[in-house]
Parts: sequence; C-alpha cells; structure tokens
Amino acid sequence: MTRVTRDFVDTIYKEAIQSVSADVSFVSNRFPVYKIGPDDRIVEVKEGPELPSIKDVVAEEAAQLQEQQKRLSVRDLASKFENGLAAAAKLSSEAKFREVVSFDKHVLLKKLRDVLESLRGRVAGRNKDDVEEAISMVEALAVQLTHREGELLQEKSELKKLANFLKQASEDAKRIVEKERAFARAEIETARATVQRIEQALQEQEQISKTSEKKVMEELMQEVQEARRIKMLHKPSKVMDMEHELKALRVQLVEKSKHSLELRKELAMSKRIEENKSSPYQLEGSEALGSYLRIIPRTDSAIDISECSIQWFRISPEGSKKELILGATKSVYAPEPFDVGRCLQAEIVLNDQRFAVTTTGPIDPAAGLGGNVEALLGKADIEFNVVISQMNGQDHPSQSIHVFHVGKMRIKLRKGWMTKAKEPYSSSMQLCGVRGGGNAAAQALFWQAKKGLSFTLAFEAERDRNAAIMLARRYAFDCNIMLAGPGDRSPL
Repeated sequence: MTRVTRDFVDTIYKEAIQSVSADVSFVSNRFPVYKIGPDDRIVEVKEGPELPSIKDVVAEEAAQLQEQQKRLSVRDLASKFENGLAAAAKLSSEAKFREVVSFDKHVLLKKLRDVLESLRGRVAGRNKDDVEEAISMVEALAVQLTHREGELLQEKSELKKLANFLKQASEDAKRIVEKERAFARAEIETARATVQRIEQALQEQEQISKTSEKKVMEELMQEVQEARRIKMLHKPSKVMDMEHELKALRVQLVEKSKHSLELRKELAMSKRIEENKSSPYQLEGSEALGSYLRIIPRTDSAIDISECSIQWFRISPEGSKKELILGATKSVYAPEPFDVGRCLQAEIVLNDQRFAVTTTGPIDPAAGLGGNVEALLGKADIEFNVVISQMNGQDHPSQSIHVFHVGKMRIKLRKGWMTKAKEPYSSSMQLCGVRGGGNAAAQALFWQAKKGLSFTLAFEAERDRNAAIMLARRYAFDCNIMLAGPGDRSPL
C-alpha cells in the first residue's frame, strides 16, 4: 500500500501553482510623442525597440490565468481521498460484521465441545475414540478461529489507520482547495483592478489628447488674429477705407431694395389702375379693414350694376393665387381680417361681357386693432353687444340687444339669462364678415354655430366686429380648429 505524505501534497501544490504578476506594468512611463507628418497627418515617434501593446499584455495575463485554472487538480485529489475514505468506512463495517459472526462461531464451538465432553463420559470403546477425535477436531477449529480473529483484528487496525489517514488527507485537500480558491479570487480581483487602471489611463490619455488638440487650435486662432492685427497695423488706412466702402455699399443696397419694392408696388398699382380704367365700373371706398367697398359705374352710359352678376375674389399681392369668396355676390363688400395684406377683385358679368375691377393695393389693417385685441386677450370674459339681424337666413323681427361671448373653448350668444346658442369650437362652426349688405356690412358678421343654426349679428362698431372675429379665430386655432367663412382656406 502506497502512503501519501504531507510532503507529497505540498509538492503537488507547489508544482500546480505558478506565479502570476500582481500588477501589469505599462510599456512606457510617459505618453507617446507625436509629430505632424506630410498631409497634416499625426505620426507617432518610435523610440527604442517595439514593445507589445497594453491589450496584448492584458490578453496574455488572461491566458495565463485560464491555463493556471486548468492545471489546478487539488480538487480532483480531494475527491479521490473522499472516495478512499468511503471505501475504508465500508471495509470497517464489513469487519464489524465479521466480529459478530466470529463471536457466534465461538459460542457454537463451546456448546459443541461441552456436548462432546458430556457424551465422552457416557460411551466406551470405539464410540469413545470417535468422540475424542471429534473433541480434538473442535479444539483445532477453535485454534484456527482464534488465529483468524487475530488476523481480522490486525486488518481492522490497519483499516482504521488508513481511514484516519484518508480523513486527514481529505481535510488537508479541502483546506488546500479553499486556500487555492482564495488565491484565485485574489488574482481575479488584482486582474480586474489592473484592467480598471488601464481603462482609466486610456481615458486620461484620450482627454489629454483632446485638451492638447483644443489648445493647439486656440493657439492657431490666436496666431491668426495676431497676424491680422499686425497686418492692420501695417496698412490701417487701406483697411479702414475698405470697411467704409463696404458699409456704404450695404446702405446703398438696402436703399435700392426698398426703392425696387416701391417701384414694383407702383407698377402693380398702375397696371390695376389701367385695367380699371378700361372697365366701365370702379370701386368706391377706403381700401382698409373697417370700411366697405362699393362698385359704382364710371360713366353714365354704363349698365345699371343691379342687372349684372357679381363675384368677389381674394388675390395674393404677387397675383399668383386667386381665391373665390363664397357668398360675396353683392355690389358692396366689407373687408374682414382674412383680407388684410391681399387685394380684392370683383368680376362683373353681363350677358357675354365680363369686366373686372381690382383694388389698387393690398387691404391695410385697421389702426389700433392689434393693440385692442391684445388688451382683450388679458380679460377673463370677452363680451360684445349685438343685435340679431337674421337667424337661419330669415330676418329676425326682434331688435333687442344680445350678448356675444367669445371664450377660449366656445362661443355663446345670450339675452340676459336666456342662452340662444352655446357651442364649442368645431370643424362645423363658421365665422366671417357679412358678404354683402349695405353701409352696415362693416359692422356685421355671419356665425354658423352648428349645422342648421346660423346668425347674422350686427355690432355697435366696426372695431368690435373685427376684434370678435380675430379673437374667435385665435382661440379656435389654439383648439386645432381652422375657423373661417364658407369656402375659405388658410391665408395665402
């Protein structure tokens, strides 16, 4: 039997464990030196022999750790010791069973010898010889059994010693495994710390390189500015003269642009005037929000306007887009906020003849209307006094005063505590100036609360009517609703 000594285990431990570096040394104790090569490329200056990179060093350390982990077989040795200990325990149990059997054999032999002794005194002659021979055989068996018991006791003691040794060896192997495990964990933590230090060093190197690049750019910019300053110091008069010339050219360019725009407007107005002169009709009234335009005959020979069919249009200032104003078919039209900044044109058709009259320029906004609207936006309740002229296209007999309330979420029309209509902003709601009528058209608006319910409302003044339209459209726009008149689109 081969005995495993403590020296042999220590030898296996020393041969299985190879030294691993506790830290990784950098290939250089300073950052590399760079220089600017051809085509403005950064070239690293190589000094001394070529050394492995940091990534290669880390990969080599990881490979050594994996190889070391493969070579460690102490755990296998511990498992073998545990298997041997189990086998020894099994043999010990078998030896105990044999002791019990041997004890039973001694009892049987003693009983047999006592029976033969009692039988020897009773028999004589040949039977007595047989009994004595049997007694001698029983004594011989007892001697052999005693000798066998001695061998079993010796084997038991050896098994006990072997079990104790295997138990001690198993405990030593477990202790070595724990020690190796702690050592491996320490090595792993050291490797992690090394990797973190390398990553931190790489980040610092990257930050330093970025900082150096920024510093170089700032130095270059300072050098350029210094060169410009020196150049200006050498030729100050020439530079100043060029700056003055540039300023003068800019001023002239702005003036030319303004003059060009004015000429274009005058040209467009002259074209419209010429076109209107060729028509037997002309427009009368101020071309501004808050007034109204009327078609009148230019000469006495012109046909009465009441016998003609009329249609009003909105035209962009460039004349590229033309929008039909649905329902504007009267000789009188009061501009509304949608018309500001655009020209108005009326087409007059009589039999096969077609005439057109156009405003000389875009419709101007009403003076002070924007400030009035901004002031009203700061109020909690915005209300206007109105009179209902028509309801669902029919003349309204009552001339009593109602209140037209424009809210952030809805519009309400009431008389005292009685509500005529109260509707939130929706795609079916329409609101615009009255498209037709007489001198009061500039003070009236058309409001369709919902399908099947519409009103024509007369305000106290033109400013109130236009302010109500602008406020309602702004609140509707905040609710993602385009509030306009019949057939109207967004402003051109």
